[in-house]
Amino acid sequence: MTIADTLLEVPSRAIGVDPAIVQGFVQGTTTGAVDAAKAPKGKKSTAYQRAYKRSFKRVAPKFKKRNGEWKKGGFKAAVRAAHKEAKK
Repeated sequence: MTIADTLLEVPSRAIGVDPAIVQGFVQGTTTGAVDAAKAPKGKKSTAYQRAYKRSFKRVAPKFKKRNGEWKKGGFKAAVRAAHKEAKK
């Protein structure tokens, strides 16, 4: 038994929880914190990219069928329409 196990045993008994559960929780949170710190930072999207995204979501339904599939040439037309709207 390590020092860490001993340190976790007393509080776990005080709250009436199995020491193994407390240890697993502590190890899981530490591992998650380390993984989160190592996570790569994404690049910030530009104002135009955000405007294009909003425009595309707004115009896309006009170029889709009722069942959700794209009409013939619809995706290409939606991209053009979204770019045109985002430029404004």
